[in-house]
Amino acid sequence: MRSPRFTQLHHADHAAVRTELLQGLVAPAAHTSPKFLYDALGSRLFEAITELPEYYPTRTEAAIFASHGARMAVHMPPEATLIDLGAGNCHKAASLFATLKPSRYVAVDISVDFLRSALLLLQRQHPHMDMAGLGLDFSAGLSLPQELMRDVAPSDSPRVLFYPGSSIGNFTPVDALDFLRSVHTACGTAPGSGLLIGVDLVKGTPELEAAYDDALGVTAAFNLNLLLHINRTLGTDFAVREWAHVALFNTTASRIEMHLQARHTLTVRWPGGERTFTGGERIHTENSYKWTLPGFQALLANAGFVATQAWTDTEQRFAVCWARAL
Repeated sequence: MRSPRFTQLHHADHAAVRTELLQGLVAPAAHTSPKFLYDALGSRLFEAITELPEYYPTRTEAAIFASHGARMAVHMPPEATLIDLGAGNCHKAASLFATLKPSRYVAVDISVDFLRSALLLLQRQHPHMDMAGLGLDFSAGLSLPQELMRDVAPSDSPRVLFYPGSSIGNFTPVDALDFLRSVHTACGTAPGSGLLIGVDLVKGTPELEAAYDDALGVTAAFNLNLLLHINRTLGTDFAVREWAHVALFNTTASRIEMHLQARHTLTVRWPGGERTFTGGERIHTENSYKWTLPGFQALLANAGFVATQAWTDTEQRFAVCWARAL
């Protein structure tokens, strides 16, 4: 049996993290990056969110793969290197191995320690497949290390980059274009290479807002947990009970917004500083942009992809797109 190789390229810069959080906290319109939602507890809470009846994206995308996976495979290169962006527990990619029949698998996430157990298990299930785990922060653009890719994805081997789960929605449209251009470059030059990506589509406001503000309050706990993360990182004294979770669909920007709203006027303190929030003032914690299918296909074309196939559920709430790079 082969053994997966592990390469950790991202190394946490704690001073930079503190600076980024503090700059957002003192900005005129307070905000944080959504990446700070995913500490250890936040990641587990998000896993719970995907099981909620209101949160349609995960199960809808899975149903699209189940219904249309064989048709997707017709358009995609066989024996490709499958490069899984934001692989997490690797379950989504692994569920497609039988359909897509990749020859190699590269799981990319911010920490190889998070990937390690999943990849070791996958390697036992697929003992003849080359596998690698890559610890990489691609939030500002994807740049795959050439030396590693030469070992696990030879230049003459087609690449299928896999970005499911509608994570592209966390990027503004401008940043999404820049990111997709970097993905296009990462596809390489082998004929048939491309991107398999999930995208959440525009739909009615009540359905969208319910998906981000569930009746059980799991998404509220996910959002409020950010305050505990900030307390640990900056030494702030946020009191969770003094804040409320807010989720709304901004129709003008075509995005769900998550905020934390002060229940009354309060002061948050940290070593060397403080900020007073008036009652109703918000900290903007996440955006999730929703696309029309023609709009997203145009975005892929602007990023350099030359042909796009798309599959949706019967209600056209979600889409999976295959975009060929060459």
